[in-house]
Amino acid sequence: VQLQASGGGLVQAGGSLRLSCTASGRTFSKHDVGWFRQAPGKERELVAGISWTGSSTYYADSVKGRFTISRNKGGRTVYLQMNSLKPEDTALYLCASTHRDPFDTIVEMSARGYNFWGQGTQVTVSS
Repeated sequence: VQLQASGGGLVQAGGSLRLSCTASGRTFSKHDVGWFRQAPGKERELVAGISWTGSSTYYADSVKGRFTISRNKGGRTVYLQMNSLKPEDTALYLCASTHRDPFDTIVEMSARGYNFWGQGTQVTVSS
């Protein structure tokens, strides 16, 4: 699966962005998808994840109530709606996916568990 992340940009604090992660070659069928971010000097962190069934989601505490992850029914795109953005949300946002077995119902939460990665899209939030 090849992943393409898009939708980043420069936004003022309090603003919104919607990131898209699009799969090419294959769909996200049976794949968990996660959005990670990495800021300079900081470790890569999972911001939000959604299971292949769509029934399990994960949000980092820092984004709960502000970010929403969703996947379209066509199976090729996963979105990250980001509202009430803060300067500390500034980072390179990367999407990743991993194929799951049918009994894996809880979304993968470890970066090491993801084996397909996109190139990332930069999000910059000004104060």
